[in-house]
Amino acid sequence: MATPEQIAQMQNGKGFVAALDQSGGSTPKALRLYGVEESAYGSDAEMFDLIHAMRARIATAPAFTGDKVIGAILFEMTMDRDIAGKPAAEYLWSERHVVPFLKIDKGLEDAAQGVKMMKPIPGLGDTLKRASDKGIFGTKARSVVDAADKDGIAANVAQQFQISAEVLDHGMVPIIEPEVTISAPDKAEAEAILLDVIAAELDKVPGDKQVMLKLTLPETPDHYAPLIAHPRVMRVVALSGGYDRAEANGRLAKNHGMIASFSRALTEGLSAQQDDSAFNAALDGSISSIHAASIT
Repeated sequence: MATPEQIAQMQNGKGFVAALDQSGGSTPKALRLYGVEESAYGSDAEMFDLIHAMRARIATAPAFTGDKVIGAILFEMTMDRDIAGKPAAEYLWSERHVVPFLKIDKGLEDAAQGVKMMKPIPGLGDTLKRASDKGIFGTKARSVVDAADKDGIAANVAQQFQISAEVLDHGMVPIIEPEVTISAPDKAEAEAILLDVIAAELDKVPGDKQVMLKLTLPETPDHYAPLIAHPRVMRVVALSGGYDRAEANGRLAKNHGMIASFSRALTEGLSAQQDDSAFNAALDGSISSIHAASIT
């Protein structure tokens, strides 16, 4: 359940949201980039133990505090585990002053009409209640836009807002993430359509509610300024989408009022083989650079 202090932090905090929510499909790649090869684990359980150890190492590092990291998105298995002896969401808020979110989508349908819709989310109501009970502030759900297809984008965004309405009913704040693929040949056109479709959906959100948006860094700087200014939007955050950290930061700095919610770009340069001093220094550098790009 969102508290007034957490709401104020997400509305006005000078920082960014860390995406620590790699799921089953993306975990092997995340571990490989971290220096842990697939030969290091023999089961999904061992794989998730290793990724949790990486996330816990990040969350307990000296630089990972609400001074620069105002929120963090967790995978469901992370929410259900402890960090430094406390339930993950409780640890993040009580010890680090980082607002916890939960990834709720269950992956993507096959591509159709230039988009990938979300798969059904069975038991969503039960998951939201459990998350709220554990101190989760909000949720994140991801879908994908691959092409500038008006009907496809409209359906994609409508599905997102349908899910977000259920999240709002549970007293939490949804992060709506219709990711535009960075390699799309008509990316700018897709972003133009997306802006209009999201704006229309936002106008239907009840007047006492706010949502967050997680969007691909646009081709035109400040393209999403109308959404950032919309009264139903708590915050607009940016995904790195495959850009390396330098390019992601450079693009982000040109989008005023938009803050980062990076995953791969955040953990770039971190390694399981680093000792704590080297790891903490690398993470501090990453957090500082992303923070600087987020406060433009």
